[in-house]
Amino acid sequence: MAASLPQKPGMTGLPPQQQPHHPPSATSAPGQQPMPPQGALREISPVFLCRIGQETVQDIVTRTMEIFQITRATQLPNGVTQSQAMYQDRFGKLQEHLRQLALLFRKLRLLYERCLLPYVGEELVSVKVEPCSPAVNQERREVLEKVRQKNQEMKILMDQMRNLLWDVNAMLTLRK
Repeated sequence: MAASLPQKPGMTGLPPQQQPHHPPSATSAPGQQPMPPQGALREISPVFLCRIGQETVQDIVTRTMEIFQITRATQLPNGVTQSQAMYQDRFGKLQEHLRQLALLFRKLRLLYERCLLPYVGEELVSVKVEPCSPAVNQERREVLEKVRQKNQEMKILMDQMRNLLWDVNAMLTLRK
């Protein structure tokens, strides 16, 4: 069986769109930025949206791992009949996880559009920067190279996950 998702306090089992909205003091932990009130949704900073996006990506990865655990635990038809209730239970869990994944991807798409699109087409304002020492420039180049490598690794992983999800969907479609 798959392990359940780690829940944040006060958010037991509800999908993200149905979770209760608490006052900022009720949900913010020490050292974290408090949640903005409902009326201030238009003025949310891109940094805050990026953090929400990061949490959404983590939720997507967790849900995907749970889908893999469910499919790994599912016995392929080999002539042995499993109980119909067990099959229906696993199938229901799988469908729920896939539905939640679709919602999380929609949420991520909205966050992406909200964060990126305001900056598309804008000209960057040049900022006066003091010359840096060669050591700082070298460190900057090394960090940029590491970021490029990590981005490439993430792209490869996302492509593999996408292909795997296509395969899972194809298998589910064939079972119907």
